Amino acid sequence: MNGRRGREPAGSPAWSGLLPVDKPAGVTSHDVVERARRSLGIRAIGHLGTLDPGASGLLLLVVGAATRCASVWQGGTKVYEGTARFGLVTDTQDTEGAVLERHEAAVTAEQVGAAAARLTGDLLQVPPMVSALKHEGRRLHELARRGETVERKPRPVRVDAWEWLAFEPPDARFRVTCSGGTYVRTLVHDLGASLGCGAALAALRRTRSGPFALEDACAWRDLVDSAAGALLDRRGIALDRALETLPAVTLDAAASESVGRGGFAAVEPRDAPIGAGRRSVVLRDDDGRALGLGELRAGAGGVLACPGVVFPWAVRGGRAA
Repeated sequence: MNGRRGREPAGSPAWSGLLPVDKPAGVTSHDVVERARRSLGIRAIGHLGTLDPGASGLLLLVVGAATRCASVWQGGTKVYEGTARFGLVTDTQDTEGAVLERHEAAVTAEQVGAAAARLTGDLLQVPPMVSALKHEGRRLHELARRGETVERKPRPVRVDAWEWLAFEPPDARFRVTCSGGTYVRTLVHDLGASLGCGAALAALRRTRSGPFALEDACAWRDLVDSAAGALLDRRGIALDRALETLPAVTLDAAASESVGRGGFAAVEPRDAPIGAGRRSVVLRDDDGRALGLGELRAGAGGVLACPGVVFPWAVRGGRAA
């Protein structure tokens, strides 16, 4: 997504949308959020798709009212570039952890490619102990630091493609395209296990998340040095534009006012991207401004727009000015 990112609705308390950031290695995803809060002067900021501290690359921040609908951009296809180190098994599945096993990395590029092909498609992946997932209310990495190991249920993930960029034993550089929620270090660990020599992730960089690319991201120094307005103007993706990934329905003035009050609104059937049943849509006024998110319900009386999330400017004025 390139070019001008759209307009900020008049009357909103702060800028709202997405800010892609190129997170450096050695910085946590939470560190990026805290830096953005200080730099932009906006408290309502979160992030999508945690990157491990040792990983770098694209981290999407949700800003302002966009935090109310973060699930819109969760998941989606991810692209990573990384380095696998063969002959090594660690307790964190990357080279930052304690070494559990060392083996001779006597594997060829052909063997690695064939093993990766077997780790392509729909897979069941056991999440690593050192992760932010919760078990009985506790983060797994907290339990791991205490020396505890608990059973983790396999989770469905999808690997669309591996591309091997360089092979310099014991290391091999790769690009992998996978579903959201996939642990790349676990993929590398499983790859090493299938080859019988073990493997650990030595480096990782996220280059794409859904329709958003790393080249659109602001650098870490921009969060430190740039004026907030200039940074958002150059790199921010305003909420109206960010929601273009979803189907939309246009409401007239009366329907916009009703949605602003949290009520249902009648929609002309010819304007409803619904087909049979119901579907999540962006509810926009006749100027194209997003008022909220909801679903369209087909009933005996026609089609109704039923808001689930209403943005602050819609509540204040019924229509975005």
